[in-house]
Amino acid sequence: MKNYQNIGKILEQLGNLAVEAFHILGLFVIGGTIVWSAIHTYQHEIMAKPYATLDDILLLFIYLELGAMVGIFFRTHRLPVIFLLFISMTALTRYLAIDLKDFDNMKILTIVSAILILSLSAVVLRFSESRFTNSDENCSKRQEESDHEKVSIS
Repeated sequence: MKNYQNIGKILEQLGNLAVEAFHILGLFVIGGTIVWSAIHTYQHEIMAKPYATLDDILLLFIYLELGAMVGIFFRTHRLPVIFLLFISMTALTRYLAIDLKDFDNMKILTIVSAILILSLSAVVLRFSESRFTNSDENCSKRQEESDHEKVSIS
């Protein structure tokens, strides 16, 4: 009976290791794809023109936010949903900036309303995160911040 329990624990640890390895590999693939896509877009689409447009700059912000989201997810193993809201707001702003002249008033109001709702959602998420996070997560956040301060001071 004891051998079965030991085998079960070993298999569970092996499974956890496999999931963690897949998690890390997946994050590297996603991060690499974001960097590859951003570099390609920058070199072949933005640098090919005599100047960068607002559309190009907003696209670079989207790449930056995606990269930051992957970095935070890699470090904390938590998906920062607020970054998805920021990416969505930037994408809608980009869409609005590019095609504004082709939109009727109702479509403009719809897009602006969506950006407002996403902004309010980000405020609510930030407020609830700071107010309702349990003490263990607050301790780990403080520890990460203090680690970051040590690295930046040295």
